[in-house]
Amino acid sequence: MWIKNQIDKIMNNKYYRTYEIHQIKVRYSAIINNCYIIVDRKSKDALIIDPAWELDEILKKLSELNVNLKSILLTHSHYDHVNLVMPLVKLFNSKVYMSSKEINYYKFQCTNLNPVDDLDVINLGETEFKCLLTPGHTTGGMCYFLKDSIFTGDTVFIEGCGMCDTEGGSAEEMFDSIQKLKATLLPEVKIYPGHSFNNDSGQRMDYLLKENIYFQIDEKECFINFRMRKSQKNLYNFV
Repeated sequence: MWIKNQIDKIMNNKYYRTYEIHQIKVRYSAIINNCYIIVDRKSKDALIIDPAWELDEILKKLSELNVNLKSILLTHSHYDHVNLVMPLVKLFNSKVYMSSKEINYYKFQCTNLNPVDDLDVINLGETEFKCLLTPGHTTGGMCYFLKDSIFTGDTVFIEGCGMCDTEGGSAEEMFDSIQKLKATLLPEVKIYPGHSFNNDSGQRMDYLLKENIYFQIDEKECFINFRMRKSQKNLYNFV
């Protein structure tokens, strides 16, 4: 009885995580992506966010964790974030989630596809993922928010934000999405982006507020002009 009481006490603690995060860096040539496996601690069910490039590495990690891959969450439809969806669906019959706006605009298709909208909730055992629609990099970009972690795809990085000049991109919408994240996330929430450049994933929101220039621009026109400036040395030179 004492052990059960202690477990109940831990589970009811607001700082208790019902989940584990496992990051895999996957690559193709010079392209490096962050792929995330999230495991619900109680059920041992798992989902993966933006699976790409190295199927063997992902399967190896799933085997090591000894988990059931129930779902695939997609932040957006760019090839470097979705190219392993179908191989994984064929192996595990996993459900696939992407924002309805992204699906409709880019005509994305795959087996077991489930559209989600802003503020929808996806369940994994006892773990809840809240969907936050954050267009800007693409027209229907989606972030997936846990109580102290958020997976942002190419909406925001630790160092900057996604490019806004591809089909469906919009610097104006990117500004609105960043303002939405600023209003939604507590300072201690950890940010897990689709790519890392100079900093490791998992930096806190309060770090981005101080160090990420796109979180410091509060005037929309200024933000748009800066993000779309012609003087950038390369796509990932954020300042």
